[in-house]
Amino acid sequence: MELRVLKYFLTIAREESISGAAQVLHLSQPTLSRQIKDMEDELGKQLLIRGTRKVSLTEEGMILRKRAEEILDLVEKTESEITVSDETVSGDIYIGTGETDSLRVILKAAKKLKEAYPDIHFHITSGDSVDISERLDKGLFDFCILMGHIDTNKYSYLNLPMKDVWGVLMPKDSYLAHKTYITPDDLFGLPLIFSRQSLKDRSLEVWFKTDYSKLNIAATYNLLYNASLMVDEGIGYAICYDKIINVTGNSDLCFRPLKPRLEAGMSIVWKKYQIFSKAGEKFLDILKETL
Repeated sequence: MELRVLKYFLTIAREESISGAAQVLHLSQPTLSRQIKDMEDELGKQLLIRGTRKVSLTEEGMILRKRAEEILDLVEKTESEITVSDETVSGDIYIGTGETDSLRVILKAAKKLKEAYPDIHFHITSGDSVDISERLDKGLFDFCILMGHIDTNKYSYLNLPMKDVWGVLMPKDSYLAHKTYITPDDLFGLPLIFSRQSLKDRSLEVWFKTDYSKLNIAATYNLLYNASLMVDEGIGYAICYDKIINVTGNSDLCFRPLKPRLEAGMSIVWKKYQIFSKAGEKFLDILKETL
């Protein structure tokens, strides 16, 4: 497969039309159709379902779209790192992270680096640990913030000094809102909203002193903002970290920590033996100084 043809394929997927993609790419429609047909023949799979008004992707086409986006992102990132001038420190730094207040210490280091080298640009992407570690492994991220145990066979890391505190996000008019802390007994039987990532971690099971199957898990979330909307609409109580959702001022929500207190340590990680760009090296130096 050629990178050029992958770009053609992604344009068709975006435009949902071969003729529309041909106009964007300044190619004739027959030429573009032939290029895609040759790629389908090479892979031995149909990638497009050609309708009368638009085209859609087959299951194999959807897989290729995801991989093609990753491949082209990596190519663009590599070109940017290689072509940067030897005399200047500039470029892009890509960081993957979950929702955590611990990100603040990373952002302080990023601000310090930006003040010294204004041509360095940061790109922050949120996701759960599985998503962001997968992208780190593929070279799409330079650094990731991960919770808990770190696979030291794959990654180098620095521990972050802050710890996230687990608690419950609930409406201010909840009968539990008058409590200073929330215990396991307070939550049994109530509809609970867990992050998908937390369900893969046993720390909350240990805190509840029972397995997740015994709890009333009403919903799951990936981003806490969405969970806060579910709480606001009365779907349940969100088990989450503190300081991510603003519960001050006119907010209808409040946060109460768990008791016994439960905290989560965070680390910033990068691939072992990673060869960084100049920008990445400078950032790592500042992180080491800061942490």
